[in-house]
Amino acid sequence: MTPRIAIVGAGPGGLTLARVLHVHGIDAVVYERESSRTARPQGGMLDLHTDGGQRALQAAGLEAEFIAIARPEGQDMRLLDHTGTVLLQEDTPDDAPLDRPEVDRADLREVLLDSLPEGTVVWGKAFRTAVALPEGGHRLHFADGTTADCDLLVGADGARSRVRPLLTDARPHHIGNNLVECGIPDIDRTHPDLAAMVGRGNYWAYGPDRSLSAQRNGDGRVRIYLSFHHTPEDWLSTCGIPFEDPARARTALTDLFADWAPQFTALIQACDDTFVPRPITTLPVGLTWPATPGVTLLGDAAHLMPPAGQGANVAMVDGAELALALAAHPDDAAAALRAYESAMFERGAAAAEQSARILELFTSPRGAQAVLGFFQGVSA
Repeated sequence: MTPRIAIVGAGPGGLTLARVLHVHGIDAVVYERESSRTARPQGGMLDLHTDGGQRALQAAGLEAEFIAIARPEGQDMRLLDHTGTVLLQEDTPDDAPLDRPEVDRADLREVLLDSLPEGTVVWGKAFRTAVALPEGGHRLHFADGTTADCDLLVGADGARSRVRPLLTDARPHHIGNNLVECGIPDIDRTHPDLAAMVGRGNYWAYGPDRSLSAQRNGDGRVRIYLSFHHTPEDWLSTCGIPFEDPARARTALTDLFADWAPQFTALIQACDDTFVPRPITTLPVGLTWPATPGVTLLGDAAHLMPPAGQGANVAMVDGAELALALAAHPDDAAAALRAYESAMFERGAAAAEQSARILELFTSPRGAQAVLGFFQGVSA
């Protein structure tokens, strides 16, 4: 008998799982705490790798839809040091292959949502906990007081997963870096000079203890990430930046970059009133858990790693591989989970180790020179 499958979280991993299951004729329900698909902005760009997110979309039968939303020019990159010196510039030819094209998170989510039957995603369902049932499976409890039963529960609910405690006591821990996300809307119209400076893709500047990255989005917004390296877990609350007052926060952040070239403070000053503090946390590299009937995890819920371009790709592969395992073992969910988790643990550990190495390099006191050496080594 086909198990009743409940997926908690409508991110890239959870939706990929639902889509690949649908391709193989297996129903699932996705429970999402957001009230609708347009309830909040979905974040910045993703570079989908050929062996990562693109492979998952092939399993989902969505290659044409991916090509339609892919932005090859998003692979453009400019690397500078904090004095404003350009150390490396890579511009993507018009005929470049789609090795790691950028896609808007929102566009990717729309493609995945549109590929699912009506009613697959149940909006406004904030998962709180699950209780094992005597006959097997779990009863899910939601914040609105409702419940739902399932035979297989998949936690695709991100860094602060509420499904994870059913499997492990592991919790995300701070890794000494703190981010502030901000941005400039409609930059080509409002600040054409800054738009030309940033270019079509990624614009990165590194100093010994701070970095600034600007990322062009398909909707005309440039997202800016200000990273403060080797700072304590409570830094965002003790640094004196009044995030509740955007005008003063903008001034305080500008002051923190006052010793950098003026082009960087110009980017900060041009930001709108959205300033989001983000402490960077990870799960232990190589996290595993004992096989547990009827429950598993994918993506950040399973192997939260530093933001180094791997997370969404791994989550989507997780979703596709779990769906394929369930399709291969239609009458034996336990066997499907064993096959999936064995490969997922290895895949997640390798990606987390690589992400940790990249983060260590990118937060080196050598600043931009360390990052330059990384890119020169990759392209050598």
